Amino acid sequence: MANKKLTKAEIIDNIQEKLGLNRPDVHCVIDEFFEEVKRGLEKDRVIELRGFGTFEVRTRKGRERARNPKTGEIVAVETHGVAIFRPGKELKDSVWNLREHEDEK
Repeated sequence: MANKKLTKAEIIDNIQEKLGLNRPDVHCVIDEFFEEVKRGLEKDRVIELRGFGTFEVRTRKGRERARNPKTGEIVAVETHGVAIFRPGKELKDSVWNLREHEDEK
């Protein structure tokens, strides 16, 4: 079975190959894109990428009794933000039958 992980380096290489741009420029654009998404989320903005999906921050309520899964110790957890991703319709549609096609191989 092939490696299922797609790394940032592979994405940069694929874009560089496809567009014929130099690798440092593509790397810079990809890094800046991720930084822009991060800055938007830090400012509590919703990042909407049509056809792909939406990133946003949701508030997760704190709890006085939570369990550290590694140690089993009971700890308190403060209210905090979590980044979430909701896939858009086009992305959902394109991966809907993905597992069925794997079974056919």
